[in-house]
Amino acid sequence: MTALLEVSNLHVEFDTYGGIVKALRGVDFSVESGQTLAIVGESGSGKSVAMQSVTGLIPMPPGRITAGSAKLRGKEFLGQRKLDGKTICGDEIGMIFQDAMSSLNPTMCIGDQIAETLEVHRGYSRSKAFSRAIELLDLVRIPEAARRAKQYPFEFSGGMLQRVMIATAIACKPSLLIADEPTTALDVTIQAQILDLLQSLQKETGMAIVLITHDLSVVARMADRVAVMYAGQIVESGSVEDIFYRSAHPYTLGLKLAMPSHSGGEDHRLRPIPGSPPDMFSPPAGCAYCERCDRAMRVCQSDNPPIFTLDEGHLSRCWQQHPQHTGASEGLYKKATAHIDEVQA
Repeated sequence: MTALLEVSNLHVEFDTYGGIVKALRGVDFSVESGQTLAIVGESGSGKSVAMQSVTGLIPMPPGRITAGSAKLRGKEFLGQRKLDGKTICGDEIGMIFQDAMSSLNPTMCIGDQIAETLEVHRGYSRSKAFSRAIELLDLVRIPEAARRAKQYPFEFSGGMLQRVMIATAIACKPSLLIADEPTTALDVTIQAQILDLLQSLQKETGMAIVLITHDLSVVARMADRVAVMYAGQIVESGSVEDIFYRSAHPYTLGLKLAMPSHSGGEDHRLRPIPGSPPDMFSPPAGCAYCERCDRAMRVCQSDNPPIFTLDEGHLSRCWQQHPQHTGASEGLYKKATAHIDEVQA
């Protein structure tokens, strides 16, 4: 079965005054129609850059794609604005950006901003586009949609602005929706409403979702598959069950152990990952996580590990998964799994 979106060996660099930042170093992932892929990792790992590169949203210069492939329904489109006569970003792929307030024009009413998308990408008349904008606001459950469509961004709460962003992103019925930290700065009640809305829209339209997030609780609730990013590479990928209950990479285990739980006691204390991510001006020759890993070996310092297949669809970039490695301790694995059970409870 051909994946809706398939990205292979993606390399992206940025020219800066301090040198060349190697933001992505061979990223591979795919997502199928109706599926939710969560991309997880700490700030600076390359999550947003990966999706902005695919959609042509990184500024070039200073950014540049030095290698890689991106296919939509099996057709190459990396570096192109259109595919089969349709604009890729807008028609085929919708995007929800991190900060709704800064992504909307404060001088235009909400209805006009949504309508503009339909005028540009679908050729709607102004009146038809505005009427459709009202329908979209109603679809994302904004009350009194006709009245609210004539209001400006400053008249909306953070949660309502996020709904406006979703309405704009799905206006052209994209086959793929990229949600970049869609619940940032929202309280837990509104966060739950936004996530429920995304799931409901996915069921109605059959679109795929790529969810970029730091929050593992959101991942557990939303995702079918998960890709864990670190220092411009995907270090582990698999089903949500693989990542939460059969974690293989030490970084994934570290993320899980750093999650807060409801129980007290020594076994449930937060375990922050020590150290800092590597300098992406000069990434290490070996494993990027080596300096922070309490199970690093000599080979980790000198050689970047390849991707090892642990099970069907479960991949890990760690020398401990080498078939000849037998010294991996099970203690941390068991502790992380017990911790995640407590968090979800």
